[in-house]
Amino acid sequence: MADQWKIILDILYVSAFLGIGTFLKRKVPFFRRFLIPNAIIAGLAGLVLGPEVLGRAMGALFPGQAAASLYVPLDPDRLGTLVYHLMAIGFIALSLKKREPGHSKHAVNTGIFIVSNYLIQGILGFALTLMLAYTVLPGLFPAMGLLLPLGFGQGPGQALSIGGSWEAEGFLYGGNVGLAIATIGFLWATIGGVLYMNYLVRRRKFKKPEDRPEIHLKSVDEDEAGEIPLGGSIDRLSVQLFQIGIVYLITYGIIAGLSALLVNLGNFGQTISNLLWGFHFIIGALVALATRGSYKLFKNMKIMNRNYPNNFLLQRIAGGAFDYMIAASIAALSWTALKAYLLPVLLITTLGGLLTAWYVSFMAKRIYPDHVVENTLGMFGMMTGTVSNGMALLREVDPNYSSGAAENLVLGSGTGLFFGFPLMIVLTIPIIGVSTGRPIMFLYTFVAFFAYLAVLLTILFINIRRQRKKA
Repeated sequence: MADQWKIILDILYVSAFLGIGTFLKRKVPFFRRFLIPNAIIAGLAGLVLGPEVLGRAMGALFPGQAAASLYVPLDPDRLGTLVYHLMAIGFIALSLKKREPGHSKHAVNTGIFIVSNYLIQGILGFALTLMLAYTVLPGLFPAMGLLLPLGFGQGPGQALSIGGSWEAEGFLYGGNVGLAIATIGFLWATIGGVLYMNYLVRRRKFKKPEDRPEIHLKSVDEDEAGEIPLGGSIDRLSVQLFQIGIVYLITYGIIAGLSALLVNLGNFGQTISNLLWGFHFIIGALVALATRGSYKLFKNMKIMNRNYPNNFLLQRIAGGAFDYMIAASIAALSWTALKAYLLPVLLITTLGGLLTAWYVSFMAKRIYPDHVVENTLGMFGMMTGTVSNGMALLREVDPNYSSGAAENLVLGSGTGLFFGFPLMIVLTIPIIGVSTGRPIMFLYTFVAFFAYLAVLLTILFINIRRQRKKA
């Protein structure tokens, strides 16, 4: 019976940590001053109260079985599984949302900006890892540095997922190393972001824009034309959940089917299969977008006459999934894994954070000349943490989101998915090199990175020049 409770208890523990994080955020001025999200505080609480900190301390003070009852018995592997699936659920929920026609004039440029930042981070991280692997740290997994853009730019879910898939290629503790990089990224986005914000505000003598009336969300307690009635035979929330479930089931079927075909290709096929399972959230998002498009087709064919996706509820589901994901990912950190890779992780994240701050500042001045501070802070928070971190920093300088920077983050992330797809393919090249014992693939990776970066920056600066001429 106890085994049946394990995964449920993990969810309940994370729920308790989120409660603790929310309480501390409200009551402790330090957490409010440094804009640390509740989920990060919750994850740190779980890390401290779990086996990695309190468990080790209690084990040293009270050797034996008795010490096990003095800390929260979290299991990193189960928490990692929870993070893996919550990330896909969040991406699917966001992809099912209806988007209004029209887009920000900076949406395409922002998408290119985001992906070019991934490339800059990837080049730095990969170069540092190879330098260490061929000098002072022989045996270091050559592609470890590629977790920098995944952990900083994409967050703990993808870093865990991809790092975990590389464990099959010999990357010991790969998933946990990804979590460690993502967690340090959160510190860059929060504490580093606040210091960066104060620097920018003083240097540019920034003044907040004129406040505009707050935008209020429509009440979800009212029936709207075409919506499922609130008094219907199935709850509107249940409808959102079963849509997410169906999309995720289709996603599983696609990956499982492709993996069954790839098994006949030997090591190469196995490597691609592992990457497919690692990129499950992207495949899920694409399936969700296709599902969203099919609804429009069905309505045009008069097969369907109701709007099943509800943006408000889907946003809440995604937000909840990401809160639990972030808290669980930090609580799952392993000191054993971090200790094994302490030097490369600290070197890569420190230089990665500094390079990201410089690149974001350099590019934001050219892409967003009218609202440099707002867009710089929003992009820095997102490119080292998550969109939530970017929004938190942005809110301090643009309380009503009147500068357009918030729209740039959201819409740019959408266009960035398109521009970032080739990058996901490039990430397979060094892993194939590792699995087949062909280091020349590492050189091919750098060539692909630089070539794609050159293409993106060329498109970006052409767009900027055209926009300035029109202005």
